[in-house]
Amino acid sequence: MLQKQSLTLLLCLCFSFVTFAQTTTTVTNQLKEAKPEKVGMSSERLQNIDKVMQEYVSKGYVPGAIGFVARNGKVVYYKAVGYEDVEAKEKLQRDDIFRIASQTKAITSVGVMMLYEEGKLKLDDPISKFIPSFKNPQVLDKFNPADTTYTTKPAKREVIIKDLLTHTSGIGYAMIGSPEIVAIYAKNNVPSGIGTPMGSLEKPITALGKLPLVHQPGERFTYGLNTDVLGYLVEVVSGQPLDQFFRNRIFEPLEMNDTWFYLPVEKQNRLVKLYTEGQNKQMMAMPSRAGLTPDYPNTKGTYFSGGAGLSSTVYDYAVFLQMLLNGGEYNGHRILKPSTVRLMTTNQTGEVNQGDNKFGLGFSVTTQRGAAKSPESVGSFGWGGIFGTNYWVDPKEGIVGIIYTQKYPNSNGNLDSKFRRLVYEAITDAESKK
Repeated sequence: MLQKQSLTLLLCLCFSFVTFAQTTTTVTNQLKEAKPEKVGMSSERLQNIDKVMQEYVSKGYVPGAIGFVARNGKVVYYKAVGYEDVEAKEKLQRDDIFRIASQTKAITSVGVMMLYEEGKLKLDDPISKFIPSFKNPQVLDKFNPADTTYTTKPAKREVIIKDLLTHTSGIGYAMIGSPEIVAIYAKNNVPSGIGTPMGSLEKPITALGKLPLVHQPGERFTYGLNTDVLGYLVEVVSGQPLDQFFRNRIFEPLEMNDTWFYLPVEKQNRLVKLYTEGQNKQMMAMPSRAGLTPDYPNTKGTYFSGGAGLSSTVYDYAVFLQMLLNGGEYNGHRILKPSTVRLMTTNQTGEVNQGDNKFGLGFSVTTQRGAAKSPESVGSFGWGGIFGTNYWVDPKEGIVGIIYTQKYPNSNGNLDSKFRRLVYEAITDAESKK
């Protein structure tokens, strides 16, 4: 009897210890605000970010800006300056919602890799296995701008899923791509994915599969509609609309409650105003124009662009990035395996460059050459959105950095680089080395 009681007590103690350990892991795995000094950063130096962001607002370069810095899971800087609506003098709030445009690409890429982990697709699978219109691809040979006619030559091989994740497929971009591709895509009603809420992915992505590539698959880096194709791939493989897949598999587990393709009515008043530049680069509210309705997140849209469609808050996106920095897990929810995150954030383009850097599976990856021109460590990864949103993750320094504004174009577009420099200048760890 005594032995049985002792065994029961031992089991209870073991269970309590495991529960405590799990609870402790959950708590330390969440983003929590803390004094910068606790993670080797200077409060005083971080305040220099305030001055730079305020300078950009005061000079009329941007309507407002939010800066966010976390190190080792501790939020050490999180401030908003300026306005979400300049004309109405409505101050920007930390939880305001921004159009994150191409920052959607990272989330779609994670979705693809979740299906990869489940064995539902392979990186070297031809995309035509899932979207048949991409079978027998052709490469653009000659183009006549007078009537947008063109000739093609056969591609040397099919486009594979890895090509899409690395932007080496040869697929271009509507609206912001080369003149030839912009004209061809417009003629075939292939949208850019920004501000085009009506319709669905199936028809334009199927049409895209029949159009010519800019170059041979794998030959070079060409930023394009690759991730929109991947968004449709997720729909085909998962059997769910992309918005539902994101909600069920990523957003709800990570409690990213403010990240949507189209905002619920109760969140629409938190969408910040979108700005552009008028004459003499003066800031002005962006008007509706062909191919872009600025308030598209507040519509009842049905087009789920995996390359550019989401809107989100700084904090929601920080949670997503911290999950990656944690090796695919956040707050007790595992989204990806550590080995998969490693695949996504290392060079996957071989000798093909993306500027001074390489490209992983959804992210730009900082090389030695890139690090020589910027403060980030080798192996940092990140990207941004066309409306002035930028992010990066530095695994060596344990940093998640985000800066958001909401304006396009940004002729004084060096706010992001100044912000990054100030973040690294605030590191005080003696042993910290680039």
